[in-house]
Amino acid sequence: MSIDPSSIVYFEWGFVRITATLVFTWIIMLVLTVAGILLTRNLTDQDNISKGQSILEALFVTIRNQIKSVSQQDAGKYLPFISTLFIFIMTSTILSIVPGFNPPTGSLNTTIALSLCVFFAVPFYGIQSQGIADYLKQYAKPSIVMLPFNIISEFSRVVSLAVRLYGNVMSSSIIVIILLGVVPFFFPVIIQMLGLLTGAIQAYIFAILAIVYIASATNKN
Repeated sequence: MSIDPSSIVYFEWGFVRITATLVFTWIIMLVLTVAGILLTRNLTDQDNISKGQSILEALFVTIRNQIKSVSQQDAGKYLPFISTLFIFIMTSTILSIVPGFNPPTGSLNTTIALSLCVFFAVPFYGIQSQGIADYLKQYAKPSIVMLPFNIISEFSRVVSLAVRLYGNVMSSSIIVIILLGVVPFFFPVIIQMLGLLTGAIQAYIFAILAIVYIASATNKN
């Protein structure tokens, strides 16, 4: 497991650099695309459904319920974005147990990119819900004096989301690498399992924070 996948360069020509971060991100995209095709090709609304469809429905019903519980709004319009964030981070965490796989979430570049997706999603959904004028008025609440502070807080969210996810992925990776050098193999495997649990929690927290930020922007009260 690499400490920093962005430092591994597979190809470089001029300003074009293909790093492990890009390669393993593409791998995750391919895995999710293939899995999506395989899991959805035989979907049915009949009573007799496959185990794959049952698992898929349970996953998205759970995500939908979490979104509705947190946002107190219709979860349908947020489901594609939030579920994509969660599934991408979760898949990256799961594949990290594969020897030689460098999870892209172990790179600050990836976590910043994911945080920027949330950063741009907030005004997108906010303007879509309230209109541009009412949305922009939120930055001047409770008074115009708070305008610069509210703007700064928007950018601080990007840093907070990116560093939180990156820090937890990196800490898990570093601990496993250190233990592999000083103790027998069995104990690092336990730490690896705990790392998977931590990764799952971080994927959940990232998705929940994303919907919290979006809900605050779309709240018309």
